[in-house]
Amino acid sequence: MEETISLHDIAKIIRKRLLLIIILMILSIGIAIGISFYLLTPLYQANTQILVNQNSGPEEVYSWQTTETDLRLINTYNVIITSPVILTPVIEELKLNMTPGQLMNQISVSSESESKVVNIGVLNSDPELAVNISNTVAEVFKEQIPKLMSVDNITILSVAKLSDIPNPVKPNKTLNIAIGAIIGFMLGIGVAILLEILDATVKNESDIEELIGLPVIGVVGFIVEEKEKRLSLFSRRARRNLNV
Repeated sequence: MEETISLHDIAKIIRKRLLLIIILMILSIGIAIGISFYLLTPLYQANTQILVNQNSGPEEVYSWQTTETDLRLINTYNVIITSPVILTPVIEELKLNMTPGQLMNQISVSSESESKVVNIGVLNSDPELAVNISNTVAEVFKEQIPKLMSVDNITILSVAKLSDIPNPVKPNKTLNIAIGAIIGFMLGIGVAILLEILDATVKNESDIEELIGLPVIGVVGFIVEEKEKRLSLFSRRARRNLNV
């Protein structure tokens, strides 16, 4: 027999199982708080911006074609920044206990569309180390790129700085808690609907009609209540007879 549940039925189920839904929401929020605050390692971000131009002599005019060439080379610069030729000197200078591949996983390089400004971002569990890595990568790139390409006009626009009170960018605790609440709510509704579907007890006339497929033509009243009334009446009559 196919069963369908309308929005009205879902609303009734939510009201009926509201306590269960709230309990599952609280549990889910508690799990999200535990994971965000105690299991996930906080990561801090540092950013350094550099401006890269091609090498041009005094006699050359900085034309539109030169600008277009610079923009096309930005992707090449992004690859070079995260290559071992840059990262190996960074590891040696900062005495890092990691490989170039491990360091590369902490670095993100990006640039805005139609812009020659390159942003070097570093994620690390140590905020001071993230700042040092970001600035050192920019400095090493500035030193090494003239040897690799015809570029010697590199300007560091902004250096990464250590905040007095560093705030981790990951994990986003507020977002995780909100997601936990939503998951708990949806799980609570799902469990409530499942319990309602699996509940095979007969509660009213419509359940009987659905179960046997026949209309209900009569309803028997509460026999226990009627029996109690009769016993009470008999008891009063017996007391009157005894008094007589």
